[in-house]
Amino acid sequence: MRFATYEQHGRSRLATVEDDGTLYPCPGTGTLLDLIQAGPEALREAGNASLDVPRGPHVSQVRLLPPLQPPSVRDFITFEEHVEGVRRNIDGVPGAPDAWYDAPTFYFTNPYAVIGAHDDVPVPPGSQVLDFELEVAAVIGREGRDLTPEQARDHIIGYTIYNDWSARDLQSREMQVSLGPCKGKDTATTLGPHLVTADELEPYRDSDGFLRLALTAEINGEVVGKDLLSNMSWTFEEMTAYASRGTWVRPGDVLGSGTCGNGGCLAELWGVRGRQDPPPLKPGDTVTLTVEGIGTVSNTVVPGAEPVPVPRARRRSRTRP
Repeated sequence: MRFATYEQHGRSRLATVEDDGTLYPCPGTGTLLDLIQAGPEALREAGNASLDVPRGPHVSQVRLLPPLQPPSVRDFITFEEHVEGVRRNIDGVPGAPDAWYDAPTFYFTNPYAVIGAHDDVPVPPGSQVLDFELEVAAVIGREGRDLTPEQARDHIIGYTIYNDWSARDLQSREMQVSLGPCKGKDTATTLGPHLVTADELEPYRDSDGFLRLALTAEINGEVVGKDLLSNMSWTFEEMTAYASRGTWVRPGDVLGSGTCGNGGCLAELWGVRGRQDPPPLKPGDTVTLTVEGIGTVSNTVVPGAEPVPVPRARRRSRTRP
């Protein structure tokens, strides 16, 4: 099944989505997160019940909201080609660092920054180098801890498209402090257009356990990137197992695949080409991402707020009591 959260006449609703884009509202007032937290059977029952009510609007007649408001968002980095291109862009060094091969590394990002499939994206305050990142995200459906990859498959309830909007100039400066990205990743994360339940994508699974989905990125209608999700170096089950090591993953948690290769973001292309071609995104640019079996999201960049001034660090005395 496919579940969408939409807004119409000032009210948000949960619905299942037919192949032609028709929405069938789910009975009741619960959110997708409520249903996921109630368990897979509750989600399945709500989806089945939606087919017994009158059809709702078409997706083109409503504003699609993020499918869910996740309690946490982990973003991984699982495509070797992306790592190589971005590293060449930032450090001028070929290849991926040895540490990348050890495990599927991730960072926690802002769950309050999620936006819908067609919402505008404001330029992050103070940034001049805005980028997109084409990813797919898995959504956790059952809590678990210290899972094996085999166990983890039953803990993934579905998938959605993930665009990790990135202010590259802010990111490159703040990461010199040897922490993860901060305001460089804090303004917007697209989730959508809906949640596709895991069973819907099983026909795409290859013999190694990867989902072979075609990925396409466009800017203003021009294709700039194409890849396969199966080029990930770890499966979503392996990522989930690693995320649960020594801690919990819980229903509604979102795990991003990391940016795909071959033009999954501008920074990778800049590293490969040795110049900012295509140029950084600017107001008026529209980024459209399509993932086979899931759908399409398309967001337009708009001017953002001016940064609120914050002073530089004060050099303090080091006297002690």
